[in-house]
Amino acid sequence: MNSGKRSYFFLLDYLGLVFVLLLLIAVFGVFTENFFTWTNFRTIVNQTPDAVVIAVGMTFVLIIAGIDLSVGSVLGLSAAVLAICLHRFELPMAVGIAACLGTGLLCGVLNGLTVITWRLPSFIVTLGMLEIARGGAYLVTSSRSVYVGTQLGDFVSMRVGGVSMMFVIAVLVVAAGQIVLSMTAFGRHLFAVGSNEEAARLSGIPTQRLKAAVFALSGLMAGLAAVIHAARLEGVNPEDGVGYELQAIAAVVIGGTSLFGGRGSVVRSFLGVMIIAVLAGGLAQANAQEHTKRLVTGLVIVAAVIIDYYRNRLRAARATE
Repeated sequence: MNSGKRSYFFLLDYLGLVFVLLLLIAVFGVFTENFFTWTNFRTIVNQTPDAVVIAVGMTFVLIIAGIDLSVGSVLGLSAAVLAICLHRFELPMAVGIAACLGTGLLCGVLNGLTVITWRLPSFIVTLGMLEIARGGAYLVTSSRSVYVGTQLGDFVSMRVGGVSMMFVIAVLVVAAGQIVLSMTAFGRHLFAVGSNEEAARLSGIPTQRLKAAVFALSGLMAGLAAVIHAARLEGVNPEDGVGYELQAIAAVVIGGTSLFGGRGSVVRSFLGVMIIAVLAGGLAQANAQEHTKRLVTGLVIVAAVIIDYYRNRLRAARATE
């Protein structure tokens, strides 16, 4: 495919997502009373940083044609470790954050090593880690909510133009992730592995090490999301993160990352998170009940997958012209 066609599809992907996001904002702005206000937008934005960070890690995993179902539970376990460090052992905040990030990284490393050592499907391995990490979260917290104090809360209360510092951090993570994918050999190798792992291996790319690194990164992102989540709530519950893996996959798929690997963008995943956040916020403003929200969100995900199917067909047809 020549550079002109690549540019065409690049603009089509990004502008399409921006159009959908603006359309949702316009629709909810017309049909609800208080949606189109700075206060509402700020609230929506400030509730998304943990979802954004997890979506970054999930984007990398899906690009190599894998999946990580454990990120929600890893978030819960990492947050529980953070809470215990700060509350029970009264350790410095820096130590607690390091332990939280280390827990997420360790879970990701275990996922990756298990996948590459025994050549197991990542779906099964991470499903097992989902249960292991969730059980660990209950054990660490003794099945109780734990207050983490105001140290983290004071940090998250910092604002930059009305936007929380955590959202600024999440945007920086998105920028870093996109740079890695677009401008490094590591990123190019990930796309090669996702497109055709055997061909990538024969060309000298260390496919197994790359896969292990990607799952480790996903775990680390879950650990960082745990810090953000605990800071926002100033507390930890063993149920924290339940369902986050599905939200992350939904956002990444809506953002155009292929479930079959070989294609994806961190920035588009960010737009996918914002689309889901605006959709949820708008439905809440419209007083929609929880089952209605889930129904609409599910339909949007299915629509995104169908659109992705036809987009791939269009891309393949244009490539042969």
